[in-house]
Amino acid sequence: MKKENKKIAVITMARGDEFFLRRWIAYYGKNFGTENLYIILDGIDQKKPANAGRAHITKLPHTDMSRHIGDKYRIGKLNELAHKLLKTYDIVIGCDSDEFLIVDPKTHQTLSEYLSNKKIKNTLSGLGLDVGQNMKTESALDTDAPLLEQRGYALLSTRYTKPVVINKPVFWGSGFHSIKHHNFHIDKNLYLFHFGSVDMNMLIKKAQKRGPDWLNHLKRRGNGTINAITNKKPKSEKWLKIARILQTYLRPIYAPRKPAMLGLQIVVNIPKRFKKSGI
Repeated sequence: MKKENKKIAVITMARGDEFFLRRWIAYYGKNFGTENLYIILDGIDQKKPANAGRAHITKLPHTDMSRHIGDKYRIGKLNELAHKLLKTYDIVIGCDSDEFLIVDPKTHQTLSEYLSNKKIKNTLSGLGLDVGQNMKTESALDTDAPLLEQRGYALLSTRYTKPVVINKPVFWGSGFHSIKHHNFHIDKNLYLFHFGSVDMNMLIKKAQKRGPDWLNHLKRRGNGTINAITNKKPKSEKWLKIARILQTYLRPIYAPRKPAMLGLQIVVNIPKRFKKSGI
């Protein structure tokens, strides 16, 4: 008799991010059902995504805040939501709308199956892969086509090795980057793909909306992820394992509950099997 999957919810909070939010809903809805997605929209003016299906949408009034205060406000709302959901769900996944938790296709399991079969000690992390555009070899993004069909490189990033999976009412730090009073447990088959730097044109448009200072900064210094991916020779898949080992055992002195990688900036070829994710 086949073992029944655990009950899993996925949560996020977004504002003005329809491009990624539609993909977030499509991906996590396929894996867990849209009825198990919980989305907080920051602003009464925000439109419900057309593909929301049975997702639970909550709109909150938007208030302009500094980045630091805003980050704390948002994670506070998401911690409250996660704690409430864990009364009826076995697992909650929390991540930004441009982040996608993927189980390695080599396991031949869906994300739901894989997490249901894992013994989770409070939290679980995937290895962070910051996907970016290679300005020498990759064209501007076709926004109607899958992202991983168009991008082949990622920067191994401690910033995106986030403890996004929880099964107890713990407290995420801002941006899901840490769990208060808990260490990381980086799973050997899970990856958190971040797509915030997937296209330079998109970054320029965002900078234009923020103002001339942001735009001038981007034009002057570029984007860190895109710069690295464009200028560094990509490493092979074996670096995924190396990075996971380093991040499991190394911690910065100033942040003992966050992973470190000796300052290494490693660009890797994204294994082609991950294109099956449909993202």
